Amino acid sequence: MGMTVLAVDAGNSKTDVAVVAADGTVVGAARGGGFQPPRVGVEAAVDVLAEAVGRALAEAGTTRVGHVSACLANADLPVEERELAAELRARGWAASVDVRNDTFAVLRAGLLQDSEPRGVAVVCGAGINCVGMLPDGRTARFPAIGKISGDWGGGGGLAEEALWYAARAEDGRGDATALMRSLPAHFGLPSMYALIEALHLGRIPVERRHELTPVLFATAADGDPVARSLVDRLADEVVAMSVVALDRLDLLDEETPVLLGGSVLAARHPQLDDRIREMLAARAPKAVPAVVTARPVLGAALLGLDAVGADDDAHARVRAHFGG
Repeated sequence: MGMTVLAVDAGNSKTDVAVVAADGTVVGAARGGGFQPPRVGVEAAVDVLAEAVGRALAEAGTTRVGHVSACLANADLPVEERELAAELRARGWAASVDVRNDTFAVLRAGLLQDSEPRGVAVVCGAGINCVGMLPDGRTARFPAIGKISGDWGGGGGLAEEALWYAARAEDGRGDATALMRSLPAHFGLPSMYALIEALHLGRIPVERRHELTPVLFATAADGDPVARSLVDRLADEVVAMSVVALDRLDLLDEETPVLLGGSVLAARHPQLDDRIREMLAARAPKAVPAVVTARPVLGAALLGLDAVGADDDAHARVRAHFGG
């Protein structure tokens, strides 16, 4: 079709943008700030995208493309995708706009069969989400907006759980765990009481709580039963989401990629990785787990090339550019 694609991968902390020619050549790229419409509103959040998009388009020597493929954090519900797509169309970058949750970018980046992309992906970073797709356009997904939609896990959730168990261990309400020492020690504090006080009074910013997730994994690796139980629970949650998505798409009886992405899963913690593979083998024997380390903007670009009918060479060229 000869259409240029504007690919956008927007996460909570950063945005990657690429302008991709019809033959798969990346002709412009830029990085911008985080995308947080729940906090700042849709228009202001898209303003952040617009700054990076403007730089990428300028590098490409154009102001408009044929198609926008945007994979956006916080686009958790179809109604949110429609609202964001309308705002992107209003910016005039292209008449054709496709908005999806950013988990689809990780899924598409990890799928090597460009002619018939099918598979399931679980992303575990600050939060947790799972999506699946078939070549005919059918998808499987979850709302993934926290406890009210049945979610458990993600780096933020693990940190909260670790704090809960550590606090109860120190004051006697719960079982003993080394977390009551390792968590405060990370911040140079002598006790959980001191850590609770520092968090409550804002002496340790809320955004630093994610630092406790690697501490949890290190404590589990040292053999602490409570920490190990939390790692096992996360593995079970990853498998539960994967199996449900595979079932919804009638893929349980087909050899299907199950792609694992996000900072927590990409770290390849042995206990977590081994249990995911063990449980998948038991519940979905034909699933083929693999960790995705390619930049998610590759997935947004591939989805865009899919949409404009690009050939295999174009897909291969953009993969080579992003090392995917």
